[in-house]
Amino acid sequence: MVDYESAVVSSRPHAGDADLTLRDDSATVKLLVRSDRVQFDGLRFGRSMRLGDALVAATRPDEWLLLGDAAAVNDAAATIDTDGFTSVIPFTHGRSLFRLTGEAAVELLAKECNLDWSDPMMPDGAVVSAAVASVTCDVIRTDVDDAPSYLLVSDRSFGQYLFDALLDAGEEFGIGVLPAG
Repeated sequence: MVDYESAVVSSRPHAGDADLTLRDDSATVKLLVRSDRVQFDGLRFGRSMRLGDALVAATRPDEWLLLGDAAAVNDAAATIDTDGFTSVIPFTHGRSLFRLTGEAAVELLAKECNLDWSDPMMPDGAVVSAAVASVTCDVIRTDVDDAPSYLLVSDRSFGQYLFDALLDAGEEFGIGVLPAG
């Protein structure tokens, strides 16, 4: 696992003092499901839901990403209809996962991506694919304690670059880095 926190400069505010935080959640279990069958109670493209303790995101038509700890993802995976053309692919080590949280997250993402991040266009539970800092990402909004929070999933090979780009873009907002989750 890449230690993205090693890129953190000591002059950054303590994460507990920051209104905007970034955390490396890359160790979170990730499972990709592709299927021609209806899955996860018909969860439609562009939305996410909780299934037990797992997060399920419909990242593309007929494609879902399951996120969580191993037990939660295994429980959610047990509900998959494996008939038809269905693939279940472990994705944990192939993808980076970062959580960006705080009121300024919307402004930071607007600097790094040309999508409309406002609540009507990207409400809690929404899922989009976008180039963030020129890196193709799946972005899942999952608010934390009523604060906007976004999960950014990208190819692991771009992880360090994306982490650094988010830190750089967040400097004007006083971004803090939380310990890896």
